[in-house]
Amino acid sequence: MQRNPNQIFSGRLPPMLPAIVVLNITVDKDGQLKDVEVQRSRDPDASRVAVDSMRRSGPLPKPARLLADSDSLTFSETFLFNDQYRFQLRSVAGPQ
Repeated sequence: MQRNPNQIFSGRLPPMLPAIVVLNITVDKDGQLKDVEVQRSRDPDASRVAVDSMRRSGPLPKPARLLADSDSLTFSETFLFNDQYRFQLRSVAGPQ
């Protein structure tokens, strides 16, 4: 969110979200993005905004403690969009 301030909206989510995008994100032991893949979306424009935002966000914090037997970590993040293609991340969005 810090590296994408122009794409973020704050406050309450709209009652009907125009777009929801779920990304699968893979990082290496140094937090560098290895892969960003759309897992779920019905809106290609929102998908593009989400993927581009993740690409601008690297490197992420090092997940070294989580990588005992692997050289990468894959996780999901959900982007919740308003009608202006600004988003909140589900993992940090407040209660609605």
